Amino acid sequence: MKNTLQKLGPGLLFAGAAIGVSHLVQSTRAGADFGLGLLWALLLVNFFKYPFFQFGPRYALATGESLLAGYAKLGKGVIVTYFVLTIATMFTIQTAVTIVTAGLAVELLGISSNIVYWGVVITLICATLLSFGRYGLLDRGMKVIIIVLSISTFVAAFLAFGQSKDIEWTQVLPTSTTGFAFLIAFMGWMPGPLDISVWHSLWSLEKKKRMQNLTVKQSLFDFNVGYLTTIVLGVCFVLLGTLVMYGTGIGFSSSGGAFAQQLIALYTSSLGNGAYWIIGIAAFTTMFSTTLTTLDASPRAMAKTAQILQLPIVMSSYLFWILVLVIGTCAVFFFLLSNMGALVQLATILSFITAPFYGLINFLLVSGRHMPENYRPNGLMRVWSIAGLVFLTGFTIWYLSTFLI
Repeated sequence: MKNTLQKLGPGLLFAGAAIGVSHLVQSTRAGADFGLGLLWALLLVNFFKYPFFQFGPRYALATGESLLAGYAKLGKGVIVTYFVLTIATMFTIQTAVTIVTAGLAVELLGISSNIVYWGVVITLICATLLSFGRYGLLDRGMKVIIIVLSISTFVAAFLAFGQSKDIEWTQVLPTSTTGFAFLIAFMGWMPGPLDISVWHSLWSLEKKKRMQNLTVKQSLFDFNVGYLTTIVLGVCFVLLGTLVMYGTGIGFSSSGGAFAQQLIALYTSSLGNGAYWIIGIAAFTTMFSTTLTTLDASPRAMAKTAQILQLPIVMSSYLFWILVLVIGTCAVFFFLLSNMGALVQLATILSFITAPFYGLINFLLVSGRHMPENYRPNGLMRVWSIAGLVFLTGFTIWYLSTFLI
């Protein structure tokens, strides 16, 4: 058992990065607004995204290099596109997850109601931990965080079931413009943007440095544990939203911080004061894990990309990009916070419409000559991948034709 736990790591980091806004905010809101009506979307998008996420650790352990190195082999345009897309979204994504974490800190600790202050404090705490602890701290800390998160979420769901509320299982497809836009955002970040596969490949290589005998099979087991965790917890948050909030007629704030406070207050009023800390711990660990892992992953990926593109040597430094991301995130806090709704919407839309791009290049990379033949996807995985590409491309075209044409 201990040996198995030691081999886990990157998959749990994947779960920590994925279980954030998509679960606490989007999944809860899906349950509150549609009941279990969007459960089909959660399960379907997880099913079709699976191969493309799995290709991250598969490629890393089979070749000893990250997906980014593989992208460079597919052509300079591919790696440059990744660099530009990451620059365009990383500040917004970091701010979006941190502001919800800050809102929860305000609600739980009550020391200060200044959400910008808490956002900066949490960002600096995470940056300090990563600067000194690096991957080792993430690997050890995320195991504890995921265990606490899972237990507290399951307990919260159990308490919600105790309210003996009838559950409506009818599945729905939103037809209104607002409903469809929410569906796209929900699916775009469920369980996370596909570029997280790049982060996973980098984390897998870090794990390999510390555990030389780590195999592709063991790495894929680790990934499957993390991926299954994201699905189960996603369903739990939809259930919580349904059981506690569906049919109440209460609208949610578009502000991440206000939403966090509103969420805990509503759960407490429905489940009793005894649920306050259970819900609070579940929510805070959810968002803190995402804040920490995204603050590690984007700088790690950007440093490697800069190295591949042979940019100035300072830009190949992990600490340089942490500093850039911290400064950029704090700048958004102070100067663009009023526009966060639009920025988050832009980030989620970009995540969805770029999914076919990341899916395609991941599939081409692991199926082509740059991947050792014995580790290439089998026939079933190839069919699964092609079906996933059709699904993601189809929804992207539908979205673009609905909103932009």
